[in-house]
Amino acid sequence: MGFSASDVVPFTHARANLSELADQAKAGAEKIITKNGESYVALIDADRLDYYHRLERERIHLLLIDDARRGLADVLAGRTHDADTALAGLQAARATKASTTSKPKSKQRG
Repeated sequence: MGFSASDVVPFTHARANLSELADQAKAGAEKIITKNGESYVALIDADRLDYYHRLERERIHLLLIDDARRGLADVLAGRTHDADTALAGLQAARATKASTTSKPKSKQRG
């Protein structure tokens, strides 16, 4: 959805005209309220906000389903590791990294 210049409202104007802006939002308008010339908050109808939240939950569910589908494909293709073996490998890699970074550097005296 695009915004027109009338949808961008300075904070001081919004404070003085909140009832009118709320009526416009209830009628379907979305207002961007600015503070010091920057976007600050949006004023939208509560039902539309609920709709946006439902869309976001659906998007998250679709992402989870896609992740599960890829995980199952990895299992079928044999691209899996035993959890204990994978954790042991990660711990060994951390230990190796920690031991190489904790060695003090020798100082040369001249």
